[in-house]
Amino acid sequence: IDISVVLNIGWESHELCVETNNYLIDAITKYPEKLIGFCAIQPLAKNEAVKEIKRCARSGIRGIGELRCDTQKFDFTDRETMAPIVEAAIENNMIILTHSSEPVGHTYPGKGSITPDILYKFIENFPEVSLVCAHWGGGLPFYALMPEVSKALKNVYFDTAASPFLYQNDIFDHVAKLVGEDKILFGSDYPLIKQKRIIEVVNALDIPQEIKNKVLGGNAQKLLAIS
Repeated sequence: IDISVVLNIGWESHELCVETNNYLIDAITKYPEKLIGFCAIQPLAKNEAVKEIKRCARSGIRGIGELRCDTQKFDFTDRETMAPIVEAAIENNMIILTHSSEPVGHTYPGKGSITPDILYKFIENFPEVSLVCAHWGGGLPFYALMPEVSKALKNVYFDTAASPFLYQNDIFDHVAKLVGEDKILFGSDYPLIKQKRIIEVVNALDIPQEIKNKVLGGNAQKLLAIS
């Protein structure tokens, strides 16, 4: 691992967002060649959340996430709630990352209820923001077979966090064909899963090495403008 993108989580308390963001800011300041930080915000804090985004951006934070509207108790589909957050993200060249969950299948701790329909409504509301949907977007890429969905996913990416717990390894090939290999970002969900396990999964796939290189770093390098 050359560089790690380190995420905060969706705290319900604005004060906890600020406290943990301070920790991340300290970490990326100490190790700028190794760590890229994403900050936590509570959208219900409104103006204070916007101020926190701007503060974090000034301190070198590159994105917002992981957002969890189900545990943070805000409405991800509500324009009034999310517009100031999206506006601040765009103004500060920040990426938004959200938790995602499958509406079907097995249950597990942390699955949540942020399903593709919720993600899609947000994407329709704010097509201009760069959005990363964790955990393969809860299956949202499969809906790219619908022309209008495929078109809407222009600025949307999907990470592979916790992939072995969710899908068969064929998911990599299927999503690459559905939304493009440029939209898949390496993620592990560390410390739940070590990065090495996901790397081994990708390297064992029967897909071109060029696609493996994109998934393992090339796509993130381009999205985050890492030289």
